[in-house]
Amino acid sequence: MDRFQEMQTFATVIDLGSFVKAADSLNISKAAVSRHVGDLEARLGVRLLHRTTRRLAPTDEGQVFHARCKELLSGLDEAESELMSRNRSASGLVRVNAPVTFGILHLAPLWGEFMALHPNVRFDVTLVDRVVDLVEEGYDLAIRIAAALPSSTLVSRVLSTARLVTCASPQYLQRHGTPRHPEELRQHTIIAYSYLATRDEWQFDGPQGKFSIQTRPCMHTNSGETCRAAALAHQGIILQPTFLVGEDLAAGTLVELMPDYPSVQIGIYAVYPTRMHVPAKVRVLIDFLVECFRHPRRAW
Repeated sequence: MDRFQEMQTFATVIDLGSFVKAADSLNISKAAVSRHVGDLEARLGVRLLHRTTRRLAPTDEGQVFHARCKELLSGLDEAESELMSRNRSASGLVRVNAPVTFGILHLAPLWGEFMALHPNVRFDVTLVDRVVDLVEEGYDLAIRIAAALPSSTLVSRVLSTARLVTCASPQYLQRHGTPRHPEELRQHTIIAYSYLATRDEWQFDGPQGKFSIQTRPCMHTNSGETCRAAALAHQGIILQPTFLVGEDLAAGTLVELMPDYPSVQIGIYAVYPTRMHVPAKVRVLIDFLVECFRHPRRAW
């Protein structure tokens, strides 16, 4: 007897709670369902089901085996789906959501390159810094930037990492002094990003371990670019990711502060709704992004 068919039959009986319903679902006879389960029990040498005229329930061994069967059957479905997807060319509309600044600086140059490789793919790209509901709002893929992703049913792949850097312009530091310890930030002008996960509480990792400082910003903005522009105009100190201020740091127009007290490391993730039946257009896009961010094209 085919072991796969035995496991599939047994799992269906448990899921539907009936030999008759399992037979209908699998399009086989009730006798065949009973035979498959009986053969499985005989081969394993354990009873998997309690059967009475009124009810059917798995034994303790049956519950354990049912869970393993579901994992194996799901894995087989996923493998078949992936192979079938790979045999279909990428085509159709891909709806993508990404944070505004990252989307402009690092994703915008990539869309045309991808479409040149896959001319049958079309894009609908939305840039917004709030966290969208992929399923509710109908997105195929989102780019998320966070120290850690919250637990969810979504699937993610890491594209890259970056650091949050405390920095200011040389001119600002000449006028107001250079802080040597995060506590000194309380005496400085702070330009704050509204969507920072910890808001005005800036986190650091010093020689004695992790700690945080409650800053008192003179300005809040929901735009990382606005923070950067204010710092370049010598207006204050900012905490921004290296993917935004990397080139400024390299050019010396912004200076990293307190290198002995680094801030948070963040991940850049491609997030999508499910592993099952991932369309070719989404799969090849994720693979493309992973490869592109293996070696970022701008200072990071």
